[in-house]
Amino acid sequence: MVYTGLLQQVMRLGFEWNTNDMSVMLLAKLARPLIGTARIVINNLYIKGDLRLLPILDGQAVLYSFESTPEVRIGVAFGSGGSQSLPATELPGVSSWLVKVFTDTLVRMMVEPRRGCYSLPTVDLRKKAVGGVLSVTVVSASKLGRNNGFSRETSTSSGNIMENGGNKILQTFIEVELGDLTRRTSISQGSSPKWNATFNMVLHGESGILKFNLYEWDPSSVKYNYLTSCEIKMKYVLDDTTTFWAIGPNFSVLAKQAEYCGKEVEMIVPFEETNVGELTVKLVLKEWQYSDDSTSLNKASSRTQNSVYNSQHIQLKTGRKLKVTVAEGRSLMAKDKSGRCDPYVKVQYGKLMHKTKTLSHTTNPVWNHRFDFDEIGGGECLMIKCYNADIFGDENIGSARVNLDGLVEGSCKDVWIPLEKVNSGELRLLIEALNNEDFEVSRTIVSQSGSGWVELVLIEARDLIAADLRGTSDPYVRVQYGNTKKRTKVVHKTLNPQWNQILEFPDTGKQLVLHVKDHNALLPTSSIGDCVVEYEWLPPNQTADKWIPLQGVKSGEIHVKVTRKVPELQKNTSLDTDISKTLSKANKISGQVRELLKKLHGLIEDGDYENLSLALSEVENIEDGQVEYMLQLEKEKTLLLDKIGELGREISRTSSTPSKMPY
Repeated sequence: MVYTGLLQQVMRLGFEWNTNDMSVMLLAKLARPLIGTARIVINNLYIKGDLRLLPILDGQAVLYSFESTPEVRIGVAFGSGGSQSLPATELPGVSSWLVKVFTDTLVRMMVEPRRGCYSLPTVDLRKKAVGGVLSVTVVSASKLGRNNGFSRETSTSSGNIMENGGNKILQTFIEVELGDLTRRTSISQGSSPKWNATFNMVLHGESGILKFNLYEWDPSSVKYNYLTSCEIKMKYVLDDTTTFWAIGPNFSVLAKQAEYCGKEVEMIVPFEETNVGELTVKLVLKEWQYSDDSTSLNKASSRTQNSVYNSQHIQLKTGRKLKVTVAEGRSLMAKDKSGRCDPYVKVQYGKLMHKTKTLSHTTNPVWNHRFDFDEIGGGECLMIKCYNADIFGDENIGSARVNLDGLVEGSCKDVWIPLEKVNSGELRLLIEALNNEDFEVSRTIVSQSGSGWVELVLIEARDLIAADLRGTSDPYVRVQYGNTKKRTKVVHKTLNPQWNQILEFPDTGKQLVLHVKDHNALLPTSSIGDCVVEYEWLPPNQTADKWIPLQGVKSGEIHVKVTRKVPELQKNTSLDTDISKTLSKANKISGQVRELLKKLHGLIEDGDYENLSLALSEVENIEDGQVEYMLQLEKEKTLLLDKIGELGREISRTSSTPSKMPY
């Protein structure tokens, strides 16, 4: 045991770890000209260094760190990453690159003066924290300079903030980071600025690092000047307390403990990279959420509310339905000089993705748009992404992950979710879990309404994977509904095809599956994704407009509209108009067949076999059109028979009613 100058007890240990009993596989994307993927397998790891152990909080925890950068060696092997992967011998320098990445991570996390924390709780409640909500108040800074006016001289060796004799008034703000979530204070003047800005931050996991970046704002400059930063680490302890620690003056330790959620902790943390300056912050851990769906009790408040923030992974369906309403937003990021924003929200849960309508010229939108999902157990999260619609490409203005575990059936959660990766913005969500009985009632009503059909509109797709060597695909969609199969036309040389085709199927309750394929004139077609269109819970004659992520591939979505049509509930239409449309469609199909026969005859005479294959695919499309036409005839027949039946009943009712004789 040795003692530092600050009377802190320290123990030093030699650390050496060498293991061959490991296998970590990384999938690496290769840049041009080496297009493809490669599997990098880490099969050996060696770390050697001197550890420094420092007890804190009266022995309730121990801080640990390497005294200097440790020696790191990594053993690497290569495996096959598919047909486009490169052989192992053509990937030089990977081992040294991995060593650098691993070493840099250790330096940022646990090389002196940065330290990790190992807790020694007096009681083990056997709870695993999976997320939390933290209130952060950036109070003030002090000692930024002896005078109010100073400028910054940047040195690559020290990075110190130096004072000069100018009269320029310092204007600064703090940017708070917690993972991908960032928030920014207002601008304050002077060497002892005061902000008193409070933010709600979302923590994913049982630990996190709060980083406070100090920036100088110069009205004459188009960019902000980074000055310095400091950080506070936090961790959940198994006795239901929370530990906060930071680097103190002269690399000493600042450590505090919150015995329960709701207790305020104040810390004065010196800025790093400078010899002067410190930041005062107040922290309140509002709640911890646990893996068993429970939440910690906030003893500082009589009101508790379940957290809905953290996420895990997909598991099995629970048999319940979730109603998620994107109600409104506030303080969203404006993306142009006028301060305007045209926001919309994408909501993804499991395999399903829905989108709200786009609202114009507002940073405080009100959507009140509701979406329904099958609940998935095991901690599946709700992914929220907010966009600003723009003619030159939509811009992401924030995202969030929402944990839906612990929802009580029949209760509705009303929560404001802060958006991550942006400086401001929150979304209000209403989340409710319901038993499937309500949806079964709706389904029964549809099935008893009479014979109907499913109308599927295949609109477009985007971000499909490239199936051809030239970096494009020739996509079409094969639709399978029970034993019935139909397909769209082929759109050549694109990853963002547009089909705009309507397919119809008798409503028998079968699963509706879409297979997106790449057409090939010579070789067998290859799959570039598939998905299931869920339509069973749609009310009669209501349309669902949705983007559905494709499964089994790394990217790709398909845009569809699906409607459950019920004839008895259709609006009365002119029978003459329906017959006219049917005859027009019949003439169109006949004309297409005649033109295609001429085209085939010409291609055979010219020996153009490549275009002949494409023409044959057009034959399949026309065949599908004929099937649709026959289905349309059946539909018209049903409507006509219904009208004849109604007319017969009306005649019978009129003839059976005795006429009144005048007196």
